Amino acid sequence: MAKPDIQQVKQRFGIIGNSADLNRAIDIALQVAPTDMSVLVTGESGVGKENFPQIIHQFSHRKHGTYIAVNCGSIPEGTIDSELFGHEKGSFTGATGERKGYFEVANGGTLFLDEVGELPLSTQARLLRVLETGEFIKVGSSKVEKTDVRVVAATNLDMISATRNGRFREDLYYRLNTVPIRIPALRDRKDDIPLLFRKFASDCAEKYSMPPITLTNEAREMLKNYYWPGNIRQLKNITEQISIIEQAREITPEILRLYLPENEVGLVPIGTINSSEQKSFNNEREILYQVLFDMKKDMNELKKIVHDIVAGKLSPNDIISASSITNQDTPLTPMVVSPHEYAPSITNVKEDKHTIIPPSSISDADIIEAPEYEEETLSLQDVERDMIKKALERHNGKRKNAAQDLKISERTLYRKIKEYNLENL
Repeated sequence: MAKPDIQQVKQRFGIIGNSADLNRAIDIALQVAPTDMSVLVTGESGVGKENFPQIIHQFSHRKHGTYIAVNCGSIPEGTIDSELFGHEKGSFTGATGERKGYFEVANGGTLFLDEVGELPLSTQARLLRVLETGEFIKVGSSKVEKTDVRVVAATNLDMISATRNGRFREDLYYRLNTVPIRIPALRDRKDDIPLLFRKFASDCAEKYSMPPITLTNEAREMLKNYYWPGNIRQLKNITEQISIIEQAREITPEILRLYLPENEVGLVPIGTINSSEQKSFNNEREILYQVLFDMKKDMNELKKIVHDIVAGKLSPNDIISASSITNQDTPLTPMVVSPHEYAPSITNVKEDKHTIIPPSSISDADIIEAPEYEEETLSLQDVERDMIKKALERHNGKRKNAAQDLKISERTLYRKIKEYNLENL
């Protein structure tokens, strides 16, 4: 069977561009399609990785079999094993009947695992067994079943770093990465950007019955030199925004600049962050916690000073330097603290509970010894647990809203709830 022409493949699957790296990726997909080798498609979010598993499936001997695309990042950790491998009736709460998993349904076809880097470690072990032996066991069953599935995986993570950090099994990575296909980022395909812009502008004009927008030469160069953190997906969104909002049909740099923000969230995609930047991002939360701990320590020391004043352990002539409650490396002006300024009035409950005694007339006998001051210490885990607990309480136990509030994924929140025994909230 002759290998299909790359241009014909582009037309069939709607791929636009003449970049050498893009053509190389398509050529590899066509070369590996007739085999049963596992393929790992990598690239930043928005580069169009979903097209390549379809190319591999359509030009393989499995093209008449089932093709299933699964987004591993969108399935909760507690149910992903059931989704992939199926379950038996009664295997867990809510399992009212037997269910076939994707590996069973796609038998004889192709299974595309998008965002495979988000799989939990326990599921990764199950997946490795399927890839090596073609065997799997349903959740709640002891029966070994066989399947013949071609697996194509995709991810935007740096898989080498993920394996080093223990987030992804090294043996599974090399098993999936039998044939790697790297999709170039849009910024690496500068000459393809005007072609994509023209296609998206034409599609939008046809859809909404309006004249298509065009670019001046200066605007075209600005478009080509933009960083494009969201890649093709971002370019399409911006093209549609300009088509709908702007009255002018010729787009100048002044107009285009309004739609290309310089300080954009996610300006540096995951795949392009170097190791030092990645380490900085990972430590950001720990740095914030440390600042909070330092503030808490200062407050605790202030409480101790007030406690000593009330208990009579400090005389009016005691001078407390501000540096004793802050970092000693920070030069601050000393301050004089008098117990008459801060000691509260004490009610004489023996004679009349409403009689107020001024601090100057308090004797040693009237002072009730306060309990010894103990500095509170919290670990990162304690603070994290408290933050999750408060977020769940704020949203009445709605985990999706709590995850959005905490700026973490639902899967991470589910794992943390289980880890900290917060299931009953």
